[in-house]
Amino acid sequence: MFSPLSKIILSVWITVVLILGFAMPMVPVPQHWYELPLIPGLEEKARNIIFHVPMAWTTMVAFAVSVVFSIRYLKTKNYVDEIRTVAAAGLGTMFCILATLTGSLWAKFNWGSFWNWDPRETSIFILLLIYSAYFALRSAIDNEEKKATLSSAYAIIAGATTPFFIFVMPRVMKGLHPGSKGDEMGSAPVAQLHMPPNMLILFLASIFGFTMFFYWIYNLKVRSLLLEHTHQASRH
Repeated sequence: MFSPLSKIILSVWITVVLILGFAMPMVPVPQHWYELPLIPGLEEKARNIIFHVPMAWTTMVAFAVSVVFSIRYLKTKNYVDEIRTVAAAGLGTMFCILATLTGSLWAKFNWGSFWNWDPRETSIFILLLIYSAYFALRSAIDNEEKKATLSSAYAIIAGATTPFFIFVMPRVMKGLHPGSKGDEMGSAPVAQLHMPPNMLILFLASIFGFTMFFYWIYNLKVRSLLLEHTHQASRH
């Protein structure tokens, strides 16, 4: 649980990261700590690293959480674990959509089109379809126990495919996205954290902020679903 002070600190943290990500000047040869390097070929578009990558990271975290509680539910049949699975899968899907949108904006300004069916874009689209099917499965089953069991099993399978679609597929196929097969920079500076110190600190601060933000809204979502479950149970 987050205390009121923790919520304020996290809100300020994320706000500062967002402001710095947009406001810090990018120059060819940085001379001060508040100047970011102008990356050839990316220029101002490199700022998206501070937002797009942390959203993709948070997607992975959320889907991993859903797998953990899916396994726990199948072992314990505790409805709280099932609720935690649903909450994590829903938030993971939300962050996946946000990562897709920020990636599409970057693609528009760097490749000339919002969508190019690059392997990275294709893999994230497939991942969205997989988790859309998860929620479709849940809505198609009326029996609560059967719904929880089948959807938990599905969430485990879906979660197992996530590393392949996010890390493996985009790197074994040729594409436009940095880190694709044949990229002269290998797995790309972001994956290897090859960034100037000030940019790296800002990037890691964004990763931390988005991860904590997920944890905050995840707990709120779980509490909301628990209250809804209790209300429905009292009516029957």
